[in-house]
Amino acid sequence: MAPSQATGPTADPDGLEDRLRRFATIWSRAVFPVTATSLTRGEVEEHLLPLARSLCTLLHTRPFDPAPAQRVGAALVDAHCTDPDALVRTLGVIDAYLVLYCGGAGDEELTVEDGRTRCTRLQHAVAAGFAAGLRDRTLSEQEAVARSALMARSDAVHALHATETRLRAVFEGAAIGIGVAELDGTVVEVNETLTRMFGGLEHHVRGKKITEWTHPEDRPHVAQLYRELKRGEREHFRVEKPFFRDDGTALWTNLTMSLLRDPEGRPQYLLALLEDTTERRLLNLRLRYEATHDALTGLPNRTLFFERLEKALAGTGPGKGTADPQTAAAENRFGLCYLDLDGFKAINDSLGHATGDRLLVEVADRLQSCATAPGEMVARLGGDEFVALTTGPDTEYEVGELAARILGALGTPILVDGREFTVRGSIGIVEGPAGERTTAEVLRSADITMYRAKARGGNRFEMADPELDQRAITRHGLTTALPAALERGEFFIEYQPLVHMGDGRVHGAEALVRWSHPQHGILGPDQFIPLAEHTGLIVPLGRWVLQEAVRQACDWQQHRTEGAPLRINVNLSPAQLQHPGLVKDTVAVLERAGLEPGALCLEVTESALIGADEGLLKPLRQLAELGVDIALDDFGTGYSNLANLRRLPVSVLKLDRSFTKGMQQAPVDPVDLKIVEGIVSLAHSLELAVTVEGVETGVQADQLRELGCDTAQGWYYARPGPPDQLHALSLADAI
Repeated sequence: MAPSQATGPTADPDGLEDRLRRFATIWSRAVFPVTATSLTRGEVEEHLLPLARSLCTLLHTRPFDPAPAQRVGAALVDAHCTDPDALVRTLGVIDAYLVLYCGGAGDEELTVEDGRTRCTRLQHAVAAGFAAGLRDRTLSEQEAVARSALMARSDAVHALHATETRLRAVFEGAAIGIGVAELDGTVVEVNETLTRMFGGLEHHVRGKKITEWTHPEDRPHVAQLYRELKRGEREHFRVEKPFFRDDGTALWTNLTMSLLRDPEGRPQYLLALLEDTTERRLLNLRLRYEATHDALTGLPNRTLFFERLEKALAGTGPGKGTADPQTAAAENRFGLCYLDLDGFKAINDSLGHATGDRLLVEVADRLQSCATAPGEMVARLGGDEFVALTTGPDTEYEVGELAARILGALGTPILVDGREFTVRGSIGIVEGPAGERTTAEVLRSADITMYRAKARGGNRFEMADPELDQRAITRHGLTTALPAALERGEFFIEYQPLVHMGDGRVHGAEALVRWSHPQHGILGPDQFIPLAEHTGLIVPLGRWVLQEAVRQACDWQQHRTEGAPLRINVNLSPAQLQHPGLVKDTVAVLERAGLEPGALCLEVTESALIGADEGLLKPLRQLAELGVDIALDDFGTGYSNLANLRRLPVSVLKLDRSFTKGMQQAPVDPVDLKIVEGIVSLAHSLELAVTVEGVETGVQADQLRELGCDTAQGWYYARPGPPDQLHALSLADAI
């Protein structure tokens, strides 16, 4: 078919008018061979073009009303397209090409299902209009016969027979099922399409009552519509309705039921038009299943689980509708088990995802066998995360039993590809009454609790604790706020003096970072340093602390007129030790500030150096060779071998406060004295200075001085404070 030529520079070859003309061309070619007319095919096409526009407009009308399409069927009759094949071919063209050429012509794109449904109903209307047109034409012909005495009776009989033939062709050739029934529901006439829909045997349909095909899903208002139609209170109705076939299977249809009246206007017959939508419904059900179930394990997926959980939290359990609110609250409870497999990533990484998938399938089967009671379900959220839900009045007890069954089921080794796997899992449990928490709050609490179980060794379950949940949420908030806090300058440093125990003078200070949080106030390093190490922010934060501490040390030296330069102690985390730029950054900071390396002491915890190889010790050796002191912090809290002290590039030993806590009050424990005396003696024999932390009383200070400790820090001398505090203490020492 040659497309219409564009008439202007802006003509669109795929515009609506062009597509309508192509539709009219296809239509004219279909009906022209069976049209009894003197018009040419081109003239028939021009006659069909406005009808095509009308169908396109009706396809997109909102609200949708197919009734005006009856005029299209009547117009076909007016154009002498009265041959039975003309209607059959017209319905075929509309079915195949209307949505294709006109589906996107409206303001809103029609969905495929909506387009097909509207197209089908337009076919119904065209067929009805064609039938009405034929009827009107027949009446007109009959009237002409009656008025013309010259017309032979044989011509009238022939015309009547031709009309009946055409109507029969419409009836039999329609692509939808058509049936005629008495007002009591007895089927008296059916076409072949309807017969096939009900099994292919006419006696299974004709003579039966419509009520024999009723379906349990028939809604009461459908029966009410039937009654209104039979009483003549309405002319037609449309519903989606299921019927039962003789073999027991369900036939789902779009049913249009109309009332046929006799010449006096009294209700006489019921006309049913049925479109078989069974396959479409089954496809929708299949799509729904695939959308709500995990493709690998077949378990309900996140979508379906959220639906069930929302219903449980909304209180749709056994207690809903109970007159007593307290009774309803007691009966509508839920219990949720949030499971994550321990070490599953190692299986995927080492043996491949195919093995991991087979393992997940076996795990899913075992979990499914654990949740078989009413009100219980298991779902896969994704990866190796599963959830189990139980509802009812006894979930306080049942959810713990469910978690125990799950861990027990996982305890039996799983055989996959000839390998035996022992699967472990960590479970977080949330239980409580419905109506108090949202879905997001419940899942967040379960997730936090699951990770707490994992942190405590795994292969166990933990019950949710609101206080611990809040701490975890706070930690997460702090972790998220850390990068911006450093950029906004929310961190500051306090300094705790280091006092020489021989003369009582201030020897230096330890730099202790603090966070001035907008909501939580002043936070100590124990509250955010582990978070910074976990996120990797400890490196830029540590660099900032070093820069500020070195700058402050230079400021102290400028104001100090006598005595040795004050030394500044800065803590290094394990992550900083492993950073390749540690030496370079430290040297750059010292050179930029103009501070001698000997005025800086870097403190490294004993646990960070346990089992350290030469690669980790190399940057510390390089810094020590430059003159920077290295202090071994918290000495005595780890499991290091004392003999390893000789190979560590340290010059200062900081004794942990746990060794000197017993010296705060007299009399002093002699065992503590012996231990500290031995450590000090060992350190001095290795040419290491000894610094003591946590000195809080004069008794402690005197004892440690007698034992030969070199320097000390603690609340007895001064609490951590602003840098001016150290300057004031130094001036007091000078006096």
